[in-house]
Amino acid sequence: MKHVRALMLFVAIAATRLADASEVMKVVLDDTINPVTEEYISRALDFASQDKDSAVLIELRTPGGLVDSTRGIISKILASPVPVIIYVTPTGSNAASAGFFILESADVAAMTPGTNTGAAHPVVMGEKMDPVMKEKLENDAAAFMRSFVSKRDRNVEVAESAVRQSKSFTEQEALNQHLIEYVAKDEGDLLRQIDGKSIKRFDGSALTLHLSDPHYKDFSMTLKQRILDYLMDPNIAFLLLVIGALAIYTEFHTPGAIAPGVIGFIAVLLAVFALHLLPISYAGAAMVLGGFILFALEAKFQTHGVLTVGGTALLILGALTLVDGPIPQMRIKLFTAVAVTVPFAFITAFLMTIAIRARRAKTAVGSDALIGQVAVVRAPFAPEGKVFVQGEIWNAVSSVPADVGTRVRVKAVHDLQLEVEPESVATRKS
Repeated sequence: MKHVRALMLFVAIAATRLADASEVMKVVLDDTINPVTEEYISRALDFASQDKDSAVLIELRTPGGLVDSTRGIISKILASPVPVIIYVTPTGSNAASAGFFILESADVAAMTPGTNTGAAHPVVMGEKMDPVMKEKLENDAAAFMRSFVSKRDRNVEVAESAVRQSKSFTEQEALNQHLIEYVAKDEGDLLRQIDGKSIKRFDGSALTLHLSDPHYKDFSMTLKQRILDYLMDPNIAFLLLVIGALAIYTEFHTPGAIAPGVIGFIAVLLAVFALHLLPISYAGAAMVLGGFILFALEAKFQTHGVLTVGGTALLILGALTLVDGPIPQMRIKLFTAVAVTVPFAFITAFLMTIAIRARRAKTAVGSDALIGQVAVVRAPFAPEGKVFVQGEIWNAVSSVPADVGTRVRVKAVHDLQLEVEPESVATRKS
């Protein structure tokens, strides 16, 4: 009986501890900031709110990204009923540009040793900004930064310098200048430092965090989000666009193959969908389209490669300016533009050559197929003889005498009679 009571007591204590254990949702954001990552973070915060988790821990490492997506993520963080801890990790990582905005929006901001953040000056690619527009963008970004940094009781002036002067900070500099609250070697160390500490929420309320011995819940991207995130790479999107165009072009030259057309349609559709979510330059898109048009015109006008060379140059230039990404990771690389365009040009030129040769080739069916063929005399011409050609014996006439066994060439076909001449004569004429 005593053993039963002891067991029941043990179970009760374990159940109580399990119930009291803090639930921490763990999210890893290791990517550029784009519509897919915005959806990922928003979904994670919604689930954390539904489950009434103690906190959301976002491990952040990003070179930056799109302004609209950054604003969307920050809006969700500021409105989250669950405290959000943002931790720049591991060593060697950074939270630059848009990442700095997201880091400063957190209820608790932390970094691991050997990381850096900052460089949050707004950038517009593909055009040179006049001083007035540049000042407008800076002021807007700076005001956005002040709108939540001041509510987090962090150093507004220093945070604003990362926007106006593109300043960057190591983890220790960020801690000393009150841009973050903690420097921790790992997430366990971080939560131990936070445990029992009071934080100020965005709405001004105070909350004490109890994060001792937490139970982590990993929150990953859905399959759809992983696929879309992969497609959001501008280099992948451009590759799909070119492959799709080549497959569709092949389908037009080999009607009925079906497979190239289906593959091309799917590839182009995926590319257009991905590019739709990215900041596209209309000038770059026009150059890409112009490149494809020049390739198509080469088949019609046969300029001996002039249009193909022009199309190749235009396609490369268009690829380099197609995506106006604010950071290099969100633009098409020169290597990708050249490595995709040049093989495309060679393959297209090859297919065009085959098509041109096919159009120039004479269609030979029935008796017309005999013209130009070599025959062997089977009966002398007196004046009509017989010849053997293509497995058949035909009646034939010739203006030049020819002995049996002589090789002759067919000049014309008149009903069921061939007009021939000795092969030596035909060779001299040609």
